[in-house]
Amino acid sequence: MTGAGPNPGPFPGPVPDVDLSRVWTGVAAEVWRRRPGRAERLAAWLLRSPGLARALVITPSLLLGWLIATVVVLAAGVIATWGTGTPYVALFAPAVAGAGIAYAYGPGLDPAWELAQSTAVSGRMVLLVRALAVFGLNAAAGLVASAATGAAAAVTFGWLVPMTAVCALALATATVTRSANAGVAAGLSGWVIAVLAGRAIAGQLTAAITDSALLLPYLLFAAVCGAIAWYVTRIPRGAS
Repeated sequence: MTGAGPNPGPFPGPVPDVDLSRVWTGVAAEVWRRRPGRAERLAAWLLRSPGLARALVITPSLLLGWLIATVVVLAAGVIATWGTGTPYVALFAPAVAGAGIAYAYGPGLDPAWELAQSTAVSGRMVLLVRALAVFGLNAAAGLVASAATGAAAAVTFGWLVPMTAVCALALATATVTRSANAGVAAGLSGWVIAVLAGRAIAGQLTAAITDSALLLPYLLFAAVCGAIAWYVTRIPRGAS
């Protein structure tokens, strides 16, 4: 016996060139091929764009798990407010919304980011629609939670303008650094500093949301951060 195994046969010939463009098109079609749910169909009807609606419903901070976490945090704020009298909902809401806005930006965290960029809709428009949806949903949830605590009107609505500034800071940082985590860190840090500074100056933890003198600085800061995010997400010159 020679111990030789079976003849493996001749080696296969050279592999023909692979059309990567066609492969990628097939992958994209497989990922995007799904029956839209009611929310996606409604978004497509409102936005007049199925691609934009698809990009909206796959926003990480609009997925069910994130929404449940948001409700849990705000519910904890309601319970804490009932027990202590401190309006924790008004203090938590800007931080929660800032984190959600940062995670509306896709690179590194959105599994369909590259596919969303291949649609006819611009990345800036996708980001704008996502950010507005996240902001509106968080604002509505925060208002409901704040109203449930029976807080005064100044506290119930006073955090909306600071929330705008925190969201703008988080979004600007996320777009400049291309990192949602950096956006969350910037938004949370900025809000903590504002709250602690208000307490140190006015002696009240709620000064950051009740001091009317801060409204204009908040709005100006939000406008600057929004302009930065708008500029960073522009279409580069020469790109189609």
